[in-house]
Amino acid sequence: MHDASLAPPALQARRGEAAALHAALRASRADTLATFACYRQGLPGLRVPQRAELNPPLWELGHIGWFQDYWLARFPLRHEGPTADPMAPRRAPRRADADALYNSSLVPHDTRWSLPLPDAEATCADLAHQLAQTLALLDASGGPGQGGDAALYFFRLALLHEDMHHEAALYMAQSLGIAIDDARWQPRPLPAPPAALSLVPGTWRLGYDGDGFAFDNELQAHQVELPATLIDAQVLRWAEYLPFVESAADDPQWWSAEGWAWRAAQQAPAPRYLRRDAGTWQQWRHGRWQPLKLNEAACHLCLHEAEAWCRWAGRRLPSEAEWERAALSHPESFRWGDVWEWTASAFAAYPGFVAHPYRDYSAPWFDGRPVLRGGSFMTQPRMRHARYRNFFQPHRTDVPAGFRSCAA
Repeated sequence: MHDASLAPPALQARRGEAAALHAALRASRADTLATFACYRQGLPGLRVPQRAELNPPLWELGHIGWFQDYWLARFPLRHEGPTADPMAPRRAPRRADADALYNSSLVPHDTRWSLPLPDAEATCADLAHQLAQTLALLDASGGPGQGGDAALYFFRLALLHEDMHHEAALYMAQSLGIAIDDARWQPRPLPAPPAALSLVPGTWRLGYDGDGFAFDNELQAHQVELPATLIDAQVLRWAEYLPFVESAADDPQWWSAEGWAWRAAQQAPAPRYLRRDAGTWQQWRHGRWQPLKLNEAACHLCLHEAEAWCRWAGRRLPSEAEWERAALSHPESFRWGDVWEWTASAFAAYPGFVAHPYRDYSAPWFDGRPVLRGGSFMTQPRMRHARYRNFFQPHRTDVPAGFRSCAA
């Protein structure tokens, strides 16, 4: 019943039939290629430094097509959906060495810089062939009327997987100083902070329990008891965050031990992509410094920075259940989607968790890293689902993440 508050693209991605998925897959690929074109223009040779938060652009591009091919054209059990055996024999790839190049489960991250990757033209040709196969299979699938949602499960997974990689390409471009001028992927101004939302104690059904597609870590839906909560109606803007940076961020009393160690290791005291010049804050965006807009969401903050501000302000981060409850029970006044939002919850399996065929999506990361909720200005609208659980290590600042707070 809560899905009524979700944006139509998110509903279509998870519950739409074959025709809607066909259009979405084509649109997703168009965005992938448009962003890659920005890389080709702004990054001669497509070479990037070997860092944990980056991937070679040609590897990223090839992996997207490989993933769709691996779970669709090459996977005879695709019609079985989330109950399919992922170890069932597959058809051979069109490019003989595709698995050795692009299977992220088998190819260590640091080796991707030395792989004999096809060049840009060959990679784009592979993607065109792969997408044509995907769309032909989709058009022949019959949709939910023939086999239920299982028949479309892997098409939906492939779509959202590509959308995730598109967002990663956008924030990797920010890290590399590549200009992305498309207005859809720019931050938007926020109003002055509205009144906080007051939630009474109560029971909340946490997790996805509708039809259509769900990621395995969103299942199974279950009841949780929540206390009374006074939660911000929107995320913090720079106008609310920077006073802490200017007056208190050098004081270890506001930081956890882990957070203070992280801060001490940083080369610059300011948040990532920010500097202060002659008393004025500037932001690195599109490969150049420009005046910081104080009415935009505070962004590219790590969990440690969010927690330190909360201690300084006498606030706390919401749990993911509190966030989900506020988003779905107050859709008219709870603004989300400006930045990914750190929560106080560790990424862990819900009761009754069963891994879906893409085994490496969730289970390997149930290691205590925090959950992020919502979505960012770089997130495809199809990915902005109020029950979606994102997860990153607490020190990551390349991700377009910020936070909102609750009364302590």
